Amino acid sequence: MTQDSIIQLAQKYKTPLYIYDFDGIKDRVLEFKQAFKARKSLLCYALKANSNLSLLSFLAKLDCGADCVSINEVKKAILAGIPKYKIIYSGVGKNDDDIKEALDSDILFINVESKMELLRIESIAKAMNKHARISIRVNPDVDAKTHPYISTGLRENKFGVDMESAKAMYIYANNSKHLNPIGIHFHIGSQLLDSTPIMQSMEKIVDLVFLLLALKIDLKFIDIGGGIGIKYENEETIDLYSYAQGILKALNGLDLSIIVEPGRYIVGNNGILVSKVIYEKYNKGKRFCIIDAAMNDLLRPSLYNAKHGITHISIDSKSLEIPPILSEKNDFIDKADIVGPICESGDYLAKDIILPPTKSGDLIVIQSAGAYGFSMSSNYNSRTKCAEVALIEGKEKLICKRESFEDLIAKEKPYLGDNDEF
Repeated sequence: MTQDSIIQLAQKYKTPLYIYDFDGIKDRVLEFKQAFKARKSLLCYALKANSNLSLLSFLAKLDCGADCVSINEVKKAILAGIPKYKIIYSGVGKNDDDIKEALDSDILFINVESKMELLRIESIAKAMNKHARISIRVNPDVDAKTHPYISTGLRENKFGVDMESAKAMYIYANNSKHLNPIGIHFHIGSQLLDSTPIMQSMEKIVDLVFLLLALKIDLKFIDIGGGIGIKYENEETIDLYSYAQGILKALNGLDLSIIVEPGRYIVGNNGILVSKVIYEKYNKGKRFCIIDAAMNDLLRPSLYNAKHGITHISIDSKSLEIPPILSEKNDFIDKADIVGPICESGDYLAKDIILPPTKSGDLIVIQSAGAYGFSMSSNYNSRTKCAEVALIEGKEKLICKRESFEDLIAKEKPYLGDNDEF
């Protein structure tokens, strides 16, 4: 993606703007498939990273499955053309309607997160006269060594059940007329940069699998989750081939199909957020570069204190002429905070980074924004969501239109007085 192409797209579709490299996404998918080709495996893309329908349709054509954490994600995956037998449904808060719809959809299996959920699924399956294919998410109590907000494999995290509870739940499910335990699942966190905790978790899960097989519980799938980290700045990332080899070695002697759930790894480095400089501001030696993107467009910096690479693209535009009476002498400061228009001090995209002088109309490109960018965006401060564009084989495609004010208020109605009916 060249600077010229970014400028052209920003001018055509306005800013803020998400741009995705679908060719790069395809390369990541094929890389993952190649790493696990030695065994029966299924790549279930994690929709929570980015669930744009065009992206999902593209991944469906690459023979990907779907890892979903809401019933609407399940519906989006099916709508995008992902076969139902390649869809799994996870999440700690599935309500009765969610479970019914998942069973009606006849997806591969539901990942169970608690004893009460297991009993609820059984009760609903019985009422529907169905057999519910399930997997149980096991919490191995291993420190993933990542940000606490995206750690999911410790006992204090809300996800999954402990090893002993999982054993009891499998025995119960195996004896149930309406539950069919076919898989086992673990996922210890996101943006993982060290494979050691994954392998430690794998050893624990494999020991449990052998125990369950001895109890005549015939599992067919092992879902090893996702979470492989990407490079945002200078991170040392996990070598995918070595990671896959470690998984395959741990499964020696077990005839189980592997399910893996990458999300960030597939799309993270293949997306950018393009924003326009509004102006710069100095506050007693503190420099701010104010742009038209904000925390509602990309929440990660404010939520996780996450850091993204920043690129400045200078545009030939005239700087605002400041009347002498308002001018003040400011020695140039090479470091700046990049901030947005949201009425929150936490509204920033980068802090204290080296940035050349900018002027109104210049572009700020926020790198590695393909995952957990648009999917976490909101309408805070009544801001509309930005557009999304895909690049594939040298061609551009608008895959999500920019929201309008009319879109923003379409589901609302003003209260006009006591005689007005809602």
